[in-house]
Amino acid sequence: MRRWLPGWLGAPRLDLPLLGVLLVIMLGGLAVLYSASGEDGGTVVRQAVRLGIGLCVLVGLSQAPPHILRLWTPWVYSLGLVLVAATWVLGEGQGADRWLDLRVVRFQPSEIMKLAVPMMVAAYLHPRVLPPGPRDFLVSVAILAVPALFIVRQPDLGTALLVGISGCFTLFLAGLRWRVIVGLAAAGVAALPALWLVMKEYQRDRVRTFLNPESDPLGDGWNIIQSKIAVGSGGFTGKGWLNGTQSRLEFIPERHTDFILAVLSEEFGLLGVLALFALYLFVVGRGLYIASVARDTFSRLVAGSLSMTLFVYVLVNGGMVAGVLPVVGVPLPLISYGGTSAVTLLAGFGIMMSAWGNRKFVR
Repeated sequence: MRRWLPGWLGAPRLDLPLLGVLLVIMLGGLAVLYSASGEDGGTVVRQAVRLGIGLCVLVGLSQAPPHILRLWTPWVYSLGLVLVAATWVLGEGQGADRWLDLRVVRFQPSEIMKLAVPMMVAAYLHPRVLPPGPRDFLVSVAILAVPALFIVRQPDLGTALLVGISGCFTLFLAGLRWRVIVGLAAAGVAALPALWLVMKEYQRDRVRTFLNPESDPLGDGWNIIQSKIAVGSGGFTGKGWLNGTQSRLEFIPERHTDFILAVLSEEFGLLGVLALFALYLFVVGRGLYIASVARDTFSRLVAGSLSMTLFVYVLVNGGMVAGVLPVVGVPLPLISYGGTSAVTLLAGFGIMMSAWGNRKFVR
């Protein structure tokens, strides 16, 4: 108990540079959301409340020692699996059973697995010799494959791939040999035809639209075409806050969620996008630095994998909005409207800051 008192009663063990940049991203996101939602103050307030809850979770987790978080991990992972499986029966959503409505709160259980999977793989590998041997590798693959398959069942192929990628980053940081990585990459490429066969028809349509959006400009190609128009019309400096015509006239679809980057591009131009990406790069780099000074294997693997996964989220959302990647349901971190994603992300940063507060000190 004495070990906890200084952390709770004294100054919180927070990484202030990282926290400061996160606050800048969130405040900028609320400003863009105000414009994207048609100046709807209620939407901004609801998102601000969710971000506030996420910050409380961040501070709370930052005070928990890494070994306590490691002990909680199997319970969080198991609960996440149960909740994802529950969406098969109780789930709701547009075209996919991704959401659970518990009356008090409505959330997306698959978002929990984006955090639970790398934590579980890291907790399993923590006491073992690294790089992982064949047995430990197979167990780790099973840990990430089971929830990914559960999420595919919803169906939500995009989130399933991101969950699997987060676990793969953990294995990579654990020292997985390059010949194994190359072999897995080759197997993945070879499995693409089989993936096409098991994909839903709407998922195939997304790929076809990505390859040729002009084939159906008023249907499936509408999202990509309008997003690209908004990005291009912003130019170098943008049209100014609240002056984006594509968003104000509601040409941009899902402009407050998946395509909010198109709104930012139109209003703040290339300069605004580069500034946002610079902030994201700082967050990713800071997370990797925290991983490099972490005291134990669990903290190092979790901080590193979460940082690299954040980079993938930004890359995929940016590529989707620019039309260089297929449209998938990946929100822009801490910018897009949504509670489950924001709280989960901030919880991940809380775990990073726990590693920072218990880092190795070198004289």
